[in-house]
Amino acid sequence: VQLQASGGGLVQAGGSLRLSCTISARAFSNYALAWFRQTSGSDRELVAGIGWDFATRYSDFAKGRFTISKDNTKSTVYLQMDRLTTDDTAVYYCAARWMFVEQYRGRYDYWGQGTQVTVSS
Repeated sequence: VQLQASGGGLVQAGGSLRLSCTISARAFSNYALAWFRQTSGSDRELVAGIGWDFATRYSDFAKGRFTISKDNTKSTVYLQMDRLTTDDTAVYYCAARWMFVEQYRGRYDYWGQGTQVTVSS
């Protein structure tokens, strides 16, 4: 299973970005997919996840601003990020595991490379 993330970049506070992650896997639709983020000196934390059944889970900081979605026909998961703040600056990672979203990074079997998101004030 391989994951390829894209879409990071530099944006001003209040702006938007959409991250994409394409997964090369058989039975893509059976995977739970998640976005984590990490800043230097901190642990990798869950941003949002979407299960095989399209059930979603968001961390509190993401609720109301971020939207996770997936397209099974394109084997791709998206993270739409709106009303970005400087606190959202981090490296964002996509991850996959079988069926259900989990909060902790150790429960994920597959990871993509990180994509940097920088929000300027």
